[in-house]
Order: sequence, then C-alpha cells, then structure tokens
Amino acid sequence: MNEKFKDIIEKVEKLSVLELSELVKALEEKFGVSASAMAVAAPGVGGAVAEAKSTVSVVLKAGGDQKVNVIKLIKEITGLGLKESKDLVEGVPKVVRADLKVEDAEEMKKKLEGAGATVELQ
Repeated sequence: MNEKFKDIIEKVEKLSVLELSELVKALEEKFGVSASAMAVAAPGVGGAVAEAKSTVSVVLKAGGDQKVNVIKLIKEITGLGLKESKDLVEGVPKVVRADLKVEDAEEMKKKLEGAGATVELQ
C-alpha cells in the first residue's frame, strides 16, 4: 500500500455503505466524472466490469404511507441506527445496499415493497 494514501484508505474503511455512496456521489460531482465510467475505462479491470454486471444496488425511491415500517426494515437490513435509518428513508432517493447479488437484491426489494416502499434495482 502506498504510504501517502494509507490515512485516506483507513478513513474510507470506517464508512458505512450509505456514507460510501454519498462519498462517491460527492467525488463524481466535484471532479465531473462517473465512477462506473472510470471502471470501464481503467485498463486491466475487465473482470471487475464483468462482475459488476452480476451485482446491483437497491435504491429506495419513496418511503410510502407506512414509513415507520420501512424505517424498521431499513434498520434491520442495514444495521444502521434508528436515526440513520429514518434519515435514509426521508432523504430518498438513497442506496440501501450496494453490490448485492441479483437474487439477494430482488428479495430485499420484495421485503421493502411489502412494507410499502418504492424500490428500484440499479
């Protein structure tokens, strides 16, 4: 590991999935790039690109009429605290979980929709 990046890597390792998603979004906006475009353009990552197609992100689009049930389910799924789960539901659209197998993402989507949420797989 390159020593000049050690501190940054240690900080990134401590972030939650939600925080990582927000970091990527902020970096994309700051530098006017797309993380997915960078992955495709980077040399020697053919395997990573192929792997990315077999995984998806679960994106909460709306909490629905029964937000309390959705918040409880988000808390259970993500392991976030109650406040963080509430903030996620109220700050839609937000990524609930990223890089999931398609089957796992579909199951999560079913649970969230069963609780009244609007969910999209990306």
